[in-house]
Amino acid sequence: MKKLLFCLLVSFTLSGFAQQVGQRIANFNVEKKLAIKGYDPVAYYKVNKAVKGKADLAYSHDGIVYYFSSKENKETFAKNPSNYEPQYGGWCAFAMGDYGKKVEVNPETFKITEGKLYLFYNAFLNNTLKDWNKDEKNLKTKADVNWKKIYKP
Repeated sequence: MKKLLFCLLVSFTLSGFAQQVGQRIANFNVEKKLAIKGYDPVAYYKVNKAVKGKADLAYSHDGIVYYFSSKENKETFAKNPSNYEPQYGGWCAFAMGDYGKKVEVNPETFKITEGKLYLFYNAFLNNTLKDWNKDEKNLKTKADVNWKKIYKP
């Protein structure tokens, strides 16, 4: 009987984890489970620059794959992934705040504020980072609320 209860508990736990992973993949800005179009999330913090990662330095966190430009960055991320993942699932922070929508980003257009990575749309003469900077506090507050409506871990 104890074995049966243990098996049921493990089954329910794994089922919940699988649902969470599925929801992350469905709501995060990924292509074939790859985040930030292959850019290294730790490099944004270390060199304040967007740096392409390498497939042979990949790390998967809750179903989302990240590439890294160095083994050291990969190890840093693995210790505390939530410190380095982009906000709002990697979608455009401005669009999330302005109208609550998931909009693609240019991984080379970013900002780190209060230790958090924000990515922005930047194409066709429309750099949303500039608009974000004009009203960051208000847009961040609205983006936080809008993201919670979209993604419920």
